[in-house]
Amino acid sequence: MKIVNLSENNTILNKFIAEIRDINVQNDSMRFRRNIARIGEIMAYEISKELEYKTVTIETPNSPAEQNVPADKVVLGTILRAGLPLHTGFHNYFDNCENAFVSAYRKYRNENEFDVIVEYLASPRLEGKTLILVDPMLATGISAGLSYRAMLSKGTPAKTIFACVIASRQAVDYVVQNFPEDTILYCAAIDPILNEHAYIVPGLGDAGDLCFGEKE
Repeated sequence: MKIVNLSENNTILNKFIAEIRDINVQNDSMRFRRNIARIGEIMAYEISKELEYKTVTIETPNSPAEQNVPADKVVLGTILRAGLPLHTGFHNYFDNCENAFVSAYRKYRNENEFDVIVEYLASPRLEGKTLILVDPMLATGISAGLSYRAMLSKGTPAKTIFACVIASRQAVDYVVQNFPEDTILYCAAIDPILNEHAYIVPGLGDAGDLCFGEKE
């Protein structure tokens, strides 16, 4: 399995990661959402290198020109609700892709124990296409796994790429152990541990709440 940690390189991406982690910046939800979207744009550019390309001829005002463009039929899948700003960033670049949405949330049995519930799926057929599944936080990997398996009811993609802003090392190991070997995992950053509530440490908190406000 190919794993890419984009924060290992010094790029402008790291500025946006620093801002979404910063408690002094997080109180501006519009800025938080915009930074998540900007991270999505950078990740979309990097992931575009994984696609197949074809040569097309373009008519310019002066003469025909050949250009390589993506040949993959991309489906951009997003885990609701925290994934929406990240979806926006990816969609800004993959602007003619198909789109899929799946809900996955934690239903707590007590303070520290929970089940992941998948209730909603809206997706085109995936057979033979490239699925890019995005979610800001990859904490345990369970939500991503259940969401992916739900999407397989729409067919088996030819290529699957996961993209997250921050992953825990535990979740990376989970993906390696539970997903096909040809899966590609892109992370903007990988953090070392989970706490007793299964939140990423240092992480950034609850991405959904920071984007859209606290929930009951």
